[in-house]
Amino acid sequence: MKKLKIPRLILAGTSSGVGKTSITSAIIQGIKKRGYSVQPFKVGPDYIDPSYLSAIAKNDTINLDAWLMGTQELIKSFVRNSKSSFSIIEGVMGYYDGFSGDSNYSSTHHVATLLKTPTILVLDASKTARSIAATALGFTKFHKNSRIVGLILNKIGSKKHEDLCRTALEPLKISILGSIPKSSNILNSRHLGLIPVSEQIKLKNKIEKIAKEISDSLFIDKIIKIAKHASDLQKINEKPKQKPKTTIAVALDSSFNFYYKDNLNALRREGAKLKFFSPISDSKLPSCDGLYFGGGFPEVLGNSLGKNYHMRKLIKDLAVKNMPVYAECGGLMYLTKSIHDGTKKHPMVGLIDAETIMTKKMTLNYTKGTMRKLCLISNGSQKFRGHEFHFSEITSLPNDSKFAYNLEIGKGIKNGKDGLVLYNTLASYGHLYFDSLNYAKRFVSNCVKFSRR
Repeated sequence: MKKLKIPRLILAGTSSGVGKTSITSAIIQGIKKRGYSVQPFKVGPDYIDPSYLSAIAKNDTINLDAWLMGTQELIKSFVRNSKSSFSIIEGVMGYYDGFSGDSNYSSTHHVATLLKTPTILVLDASKTARSIAATALGFTKFHKNSRIVGLILNKIGSKKHEDLCRTALEPLKISILGSIPKSSNILNSRHLGLIPVSEQIKLKNKIEKIAKEISDSLFIDKIIKIAKHASDLQKINEKPKQKPKTTIAVALDSSFNFYYKDNLNALRREGAKLKFFSPISDSKLPSCDGLYFGGGFPEVLGNSLGKNYHMRKLIKDLAVKNMPVYAECGGLMYLTKSIHDGTKKHPMVGLIDAETIMTKKMTLNYTKGTMRKLCLISNGSQKFRGHEFHFSEITSLPNDSKFAYNLEIGKGIKNGKDGLVLYNTLASYGHLYFDSLNYAKRFVSNCVKFSRR
């Protein structure tokens, strides 16, 4: 099979909060400054961090998650999407943190192994000096093949502090590829993590400024050389893209923007033409045969969503007429009667006879279960994997509510059940990867059937 040369590297951390997103953005900035194009990737199911990488790279970030995608789909996605000069991957949490404490499955190291990719480890140097060498030694020796080829020191307090760290690390004989001083420039967060770049233009400007500043503290040319020496990967065979045969309208604005690029492309490959609209500002829907609502922050923009009565009524009317509607998390919340943001109740679509309330407790899980009945994206009983991430819960559901998913792992909407089914709508807290089990093919097929009515 033909081999492919894909210059690439992974930027990993010892834990969350060490500066991976800012430093990955800086690496992308530095590589682009030298005239190359960059395709960013993000390990894990996160939707928000990728928006920062996309803003710098000017290319949509692709998620890589072994739990969601399966190992072969992950490799396929990486190869399929690596069309730029360099592919730069930001890790998740700590380098070896994955699905459980007894294996590296679904960790950044797992992805590095699957993709045979050299890794640069970010070390938080604040509040330490010689001890930083013990941390670095542990990470490089913890696994038989760590793939760690270089280090970046972050939050350096002074020249003396840097010298102490460098001296301590010398016996390890690992390249130090940057020393980044402490800075007051930090990225803003709220209840689900960083604030998506799409919400505020000033955030885009801030990450660009931070990336440029940090880039000056990195040895970009050495980093480029490491990426160029990554081993070859095998070419993959893709099935041909189908001609458009149906149209799906996708909600996309500051309230709904949690979409995997691969999911949108999977729909396109199966023959869907995608038209985007704003539930906040648009007065009408595009002509379509199906609706797709991703996740986002409808609770933050509840007032604006609630005011658009005409849009809410249009959506409910089409759903009642059995138009296919697929909604995840924020989309599920939007389809209920209202969202209570903790201060005020905002009216929503009202398709689902229930209410959404915001809580102070985060639900964050990988999910696993069985699709137990015929539904919008499934022909019948099959195992599935996904993830859930929210600070809300659905209340006052009717006792006769029908669910498509039985969860073995995860919380779901109620009592380990997820995937509310009514009319031709499927709405869940869980997020899925469309290429895993032909979800896109089934969704498109249902939209085609609706168009022929």
